[in-house]
Amino acid sequence: MQTFREIRSAHLDRPSVLTVGNFDGVHRGHHALLARVRDLAREVDAESGLVTFDPHPLTVVRPGHSQSLLTTPAERLHLAAQIGLTVGVIQPFTAEIAALGPAVFMGWLKTHLNLAALVVGPDFALGRNRAGDVQVLAALGEEIGYRLIIMEPVDWQGKTVRSSAIRALLDAGQVAEAAELLGRPYHATGVVVHGDHRGRTIGIPTANLEIPPDKHWPANGVYATRATIHGRAGSFPSVTNLGVRPTVDGSVRRCETHLLDFPPTGEDGDLYGKTLTVEFLARLRGEERFSGLPALVAQIHRDIAQARELLAAPALPTGADAATVPFFLAPG
Repeated sequence: MQTFREIRSAHLDRPSVLTVGNFDGVHRGHHALLARVRDLAREVDAESGLVTFDPHPLTVVRPGHSQSLLTTPAERLHLAAQIGLTVGVIQPFTAEIAALGPAVFMGWLKTHLNLAALVVGPDFALGRNRAGDVQVLAALGEEIGYRLIIMEPVDWQGKTVRSSAIRALLDAGQVAEAAELLGRPYHATGVVVHGDHRGRTIGIPTANLEIPPDKHWPANGVYATRATIHGRAGSFPSVTNLGVRPTVDGSVRRCETHLLDFPPTGEDGDLYGKTLTVEFLARLRGEERFSGLPALVAQIHRDIAQARELLAAPALPTGADAATVPFFLAPG
């Protein structure tokens, strides 16, 4: 995939079929729209592309609004590339961009990305005060020379798939149900950093992940997970704790992952500085305060045994059709 950090930094010789939007989560509904972009582009021998924004536009148009992300912009492009798109743009979203009229923005897409067709949903709108609705965009297409293709929303098992619904499921700790809407397990990627080193003292070492601050977290608790170490083939079954660790009077929320049976014999087990992706497959329990370390350690061993049983099952408890393919974003 060709990637650009700004629309005006691009120059495509071939025509393109594009879509524009946040596409946070790249869920089943997004996947269907992106696949339509890909298929249309292949039919006319054109580039297929996604233009997304950073930061989330709501943080600019509503000052003080905090918007957590299911996927970073780079992850969205990675997932779009897996679907088969050939061009990705991460457009910085600023007050100046928010103030643009639809004609100026569409002119950028025509000039710099050689826009031949735009694929959007029926409620799509862009530009200042959302002035560029589908009627306006269709008229602009006739004026500057692109087709507007409107794709109806995609239902999954009778429900419209929305990022807000996925956030609500994650807030409830329902990661398996969120995976159904995403079409793959929910994941978090971060660099392994030093923590309290308490896990090693109790014989259960954990990788403490440094995650982007705007990442949307599942509810606090303990999860059966799968971990991928970037640069190493395969993945490891794991148990992940999200929370503040009340038993040891913790106050900062952390993501700590224990990789089962790691390291393999003869391999280096030092993960500090490595990039790790953790996929959340099933919630084992909520966060609890125990009477002390012995009670906590006993419960962790029960968590590990339960996770082993779940992860060894023929069908993982996510119900996601992509659950057997670990997702990770290559560093850089």
